[in-house]
Amino acid sequence: MTNSSTKERDAAVQNGVKRMIFVVLSMMLEIVVFFALVYKLSGYAHWVMYALRGFSMILVLYIYGKHQTAAMKMPWIMLILLMPIFGVMLYLLIGFNGSTSRMKRRYEEIDRVLLPLLDPNDDIITEEEQKDRHLANISRYIRDKAGYPVYSDTRVSYYDDAAKGLEAQKEELKKARDFIFMEYHAIEDSTSWHGIQEILQERVAAGVEVRVFYDDMGSIGFINTDFVEKMEGLGIKCKVFNPFAPGLNIFLNNRDHRKITVIDGQVGFTGGYNLANEYFHITEPFGYWKDTGVRLEGSAVKSLTVTFLEMWNAESDDDKTAAEYLRYLPEVRHIYPGSGFVQPYADSPMDDIAVGEDVYISVAEAAVDYAWFITPYLIITDEMTHALTMAAKRGVDVRIITPGIPDKKIVYNVTRSYYDGLVSGGVKVYEYTPGFCHCKMCVSDDKVATCGTINMDYRSLYHHFENGCLYADCKAVMDTKKDFESTMVLSNEVTEYYRSGRGAFLKFSQMILRLVAPLM
Repeated sequence: MTNSSTKERDAAVQNGVKRMIFVVLSMMLEIVVFFALVYKLSGYAHWVMYALRGFSMILVLYIYGKHQTAAMKMPWIMLILLMPIFGVMLYLLIGFNGSTSRMKRRYEEIDRVLLPLLDPNDDIITEEEQKDRHLANISRYIRDKAGYPVYSDTRVSYYDDAAKGLEAQKEELKKARDFIFMEYHAIEDSTSWHGIQEILQERVAAGVEVRVFYDDMGSIGFINTDFVEKMEGLGIKCKVFNPFAPGLNIFLNNRDHRKITVIDGQVGFTGGYNLANEYFHITEPFGYWKDTGVRLEGSAVKSLTVTFLEMWNAESDDDKTAAEYLRYLPEVRHIYPGSGFVQPYADSPMDDIAVGEDVYISVAEAAVDYAWFITPYLIITDEMTHALTMAAKRGVDVRIITPGIPDKKIVYNVTRSYYDGLVSGGVKVYEYTPGFCHCKMCVSDDKVATCGTINMDYRSLYHHFENGCLYADCKAVMDTKKDFESTMVLSNEVTEYYRSGRGAFLKFSQMILRLVAPLM
């Protein structure tokens, strides 16, 4: 790495840290102002406390009546009842988003135009039913509730390492003729991105339309505030999702966690990796970084394109009509019959449907022989715990792989707090010893697998914009299983220890962490 790029990276990190400090201080100032106002009204303390208690009870009833899993509601209810002033203030800051109603309407307007452009593919659902009724039911759920159909003419290539996925991605980017869409939770303005940027610049010079979209909070320590301006100066259209700024009642909790690349509507990539050095072993702050991805070629790429256009146009109306959208949904040049079933899908916090969680639960419930999962964070609802343990009690071999080296120690301890309930129900738990596993996948019965951005935690399952890809009856499923087997060889099984080996203090501390887990 050159001195100039090192300085640029340091400047980006410093900028991100400064922005984070500014936001934290601003939020603290809001809390101080709130308490100062309460103090100023101390002469009316009797009436203030009555009003606060009344408002707290109304807020508790509002939270209780929401269409959410109980695990999401109870921590807020307990916090507000125990500490009304602090609880109410915290909920108004990060738990309640008035902006969400406006954003919901925005996404509904876009999806009403975009999603009908995808063929529902009823005939493929029928074909699935003839082969596997359980699989067809999962596909029907994704299509009917999320709007994304299943395809049978798309080739899937699986990458057991993010570096392999990135190299394949760069080779495809070089071939772009019409357009390139890239959407990532985090982009680091450093070595890995610079290799991509060179290709994008060359493609722009050749007349290719290039759009880059990233999440502000996800990139806050990686990128400088002039990144958008720099990309625009290179001819690359660039937008940032939900700029991170302080303020009461902001659209704060909902981040864009998706990872998508689309080339000419013909080839697409998705998976767990962002475009930052640590994902590709250029830097290794948490040991060996384990991440995965998939490449799609065929009609299913249309779903990735629609997912990208949804987010891009939520920020501004670049594409307003169906005709403008259709120019990015061309007929595929090659089709791959007999390539199994492929179904890219997206999950949004703007509705009351937890598609990512429901797919994981459905895979576990449909499993006959085995259902294996891998996730960097394991913070799950009672509903998912029940589905996993019930599958194990039916005799299904249920396994979960989590990191052996954490990137966030508090979240790591919360993850471990869920082991006891799972292993008591028959689930086997492994920790990946070489480092941090960031992949988010499952595989079951040599038939079906998923790969995408969806962690098994509350943030991914309920708060973030996510995407995944379900694939079945194709070689990629067995490639995914093989990678699981290789990963388990490098992992330490901790099932027995968490069934009986924890001390009383550890159990108590993990109970406390479990209580606040949904608030993280």
